[in-house]
Amino acid sequence: MENQVTGARDHHPQAAPRLAARRLPLLAGALLSLLVALWGALALLNLDVALPRTSFARQHGPLMALGFLGTLISLERAVALGRPWAYVSPALAAAGGLITAAGLLTPGRMLLTAAGGWLIAIYITVLGRRTGRDLTVQLAGAVAWYIGGLLWIGGRTIGDIVPWLAAFLILTIAGERLELARVAFLGKRAADGLVAAAALLFAGAAVSVWWAGPGWRLTGLGMVALAAWLALHDVARRTVRGTGLPRFAAACLLAGYAWLAVAGAIWLAAGRPASTGFYDAALHAVFLGFVISMVFGHAPVILPAVLRVRLPYHPILYAPLALLHASLLVRVVGDLAGVSLARTVGGVLGEVALLLFGACAFAASRLVGRGRT
Repeated sequence: MENQVTGARDHHPQAAPRLAARRLPLLAGALLSLLVALWGALALLNLDVALPRTSFARQHGPLMALGFLGTLISLERAVALGRPWAYVSPALAAAGGLITAAGLLTPGRMLLTAAGGWLIAIYITVLGRRTGRDLTVQLAGAVAWYIGGLLWIGGRTIGDIVPWLAAFLILTIAGERLELARVAFLGKRAADGLVAAAALLFAGAAVSVWWAGPGWRLTGLGMVALAAWLALHDVARRTVRGTGLPRFAAACLLAGYAWLAVAGAIWLAAGRPASTGFYDAALHAVFLGFVISMVFGHAPVILPAVLRVRLPYHPILYAPLALLHASLLVRVVGDLAGVSLARTVGGVLGEVALLLFGACAFAASRLVGRGRT
């Protein structure tokens, strides 16, 4: 996911490899959380897999949303800010994810929550340099992470804090897209629409603390409103007509917006779902269909900036993208129709899509490196 809030750069080219090497352990921690979460998800798909820890499956959601994505987002912010203290946030998130995976739930929750609080401090520092509604929306996402973590520490279940986890990721992404739209000379009145939709989503998460059903529905309404705004105003509408990486990123974004609308419609219709199928569809439409599609689209831009490694575009990247959305469609249809086999097949293929993206990205770097583009 992109960020242009500070424009901070490494001023000495010789220092770039050393800085990248220091960031590798944080990325490794995020990837370990991802792998553990995927392993645990296989058990949740009713497959007979050995689990070294029951926390692999039971903490699947927080490991994905906070241990993996939280580390990546806060690492990106730390790199953009360019201050050594900012790296505490991704370090806390990475450590919290691994400790949670190990079954030490209380320390893990505390570390993951502290990471969200530290991310708030990063945004406040950035706001001291410049202001903007895009930054305010992103800050609201970090606040959602922190509030959700506090509720989790206080004894709320993972299901209780799902709206807050969704708000963290959706508002972070929406704020970044607003930032790019602002650069593309978006009108103030149009930008107000995204801010209003973001406020609606945040309000839904807040209401869910006391009234789960209405809160989930209000959050769903915010998702639908954000999806509509993004589909109408995002620069991806133009860049999808281009070629190469801009077109690939736009395809990821537009497909993600479609899934955000689907997720919002499910949340709006079902509230906090009572059935396993609707609950599974409600969560994965947003966390896989929307969020992971954003990760696919921005990885070729973000990883080189963070780690100083090449991740060039190659058409092979469309393979995992197509598999991700096809598998999720099978899963959601199976969820809503009550066909457990479709849910399992779609879930397994979704995991394959994530791993395939990593393999394709590596293959693309090798192909481009040999001049075979």
